[in-house]
Amino acid sequence: MSPADGVLAPAVSAAPPVATTQDPTLPATRTAVLAIVALALGGFAIGTTEFVTMGLLPDIADGVQASIPSAGHVISAYALGVVVGAPTIAALGARLPRRSLAIGLMAAFIAGNTLSAVAPGYTSLVLARFVAGLPHGAYFGVASLIAASLVPAHQRGRAVSSVMLGLASANVAGVPAATWLGQHLGWRSAYWAVVVVGALSVVAVLAVVPSIPGRSEATIRSELGALRRPQVVLTLLVATVGFGGMFAMYSYIAPTVTDEAGTSAGFVPVVLLAFGLGGVLGTALGGRLADRALFRSLVGATIAVGLLLGVMVLAAGDIVALTLTVFAVAAAASTMVVLLQLRLMEVAGDAQMLGAALNHSALNAANALGAWLGGLVIAAGLGYRAPSAVGVGLAALGLVFLAASARLRHRTLAAG
Repeated sequence: MSPADGVLAPAVSAAPPVATTQDPTLPATRTAVLAIVALALGGFAIGTTEFVTMGLLPDIADGVQASIPSAGHVISAYALGVVVGAPTIAALGARLPRRSLAIGLMAAFIAGNTLSAVAPGYTSLVLARFVAGLPHGAYFGVASLIAASLVPAHQRGRAVSSVMLGLASANVAGVPAATWLGQHLGWRSAYWAVVVVGALSVVAVLAVVPSIPGRSEATIRSELGALRRPQVVLTLLVATVGFGGMFAMYSYIAPTVTDEAGTSAGFVPVVLLAFGLGGVLGTALGGRLADRALFRSLVGATIAVGLLLGVMVLAAGDIVALTLTVFAVAAAASTMVVLLQLRLMEVAGDAQMLGAALNHSALNAANALGAWLGGLVIAAGLGYRAPSAVGVGLAALGLVFLAASARLRHRTLAAG
């Protein structure tokens, strides 16, 4: 076990060094800023396509002549693509030049969304969404490494969170815009819009992201060997279980607004906007907290998510309190996403890209787990506040895994 597995390690700087292209004593240069913006644009495209399907699900169901429950498998297919693609592509692509890999992944993403836009029927659309999901996690893995390599060590958390801001801002701008487009010009137009943004990101990456070599000594076995590290496994469990609590609440936010708060469905977009704005704030905050104290900040964010989900149980009956709580939950949860990303990069040893990519596999697993458990308590007749209560329990279980991680760190130091 390396010292980088520890609680007190100073953010990403404790991990094996990433290839840098500038003097580490200098602040981020204009080139670094432009490169990070270009990479974030790719994240914006990915975030838009991931969530726009939910807003257009009835339109898609009508378009491919499927029921809404069956059309829901289109969303699941994308998530499955993320879970499968992230570790596979990260392991296979670790030796490739990082800019080339990022461009290749975005090209695959464009292909998947093009197939989605032209899919003639239900089965072909499900397959197309699976293909579109494959590059998702690996793109954020390599983009995070590129961003971290362009700035001094003490700014790496902020660089990675800036890339993730593309994903967060998609919920504020990309998803509403693509949903409006799909509702007025047909659901296929939403995927065509994502194709256009993806193509723009490829051009931007080619223009401003410097060439950075991959790890020539990497092998599939050495990359996947990160999964044998206890700290990696524990962090993935935190992401899957601890973060699943947020999805238990968010998956049923629309009926919570209408049935618990007694507000019309027309107010749901306002609550979703609050969630998106909270996500942007939390993503920006996460990078700064990571640069100060990564592990302690992760513990604090997990506690905050659990406490705020508890508040949600009480606040669901009042629309103003509900909206403010959703904003706060989104901010805490998005902070947690960035911290998990950086924690996995820290403890994965040489396999940093795999660690960063696995975060997105775990978060999609969290989505499935939270939605499933939330559905169980609703089906049991406990109402729409119950999923938030489930979320409190999941966040508490995430803290158990974090405590195990801290204990393992101390045991390793004592033995070493």
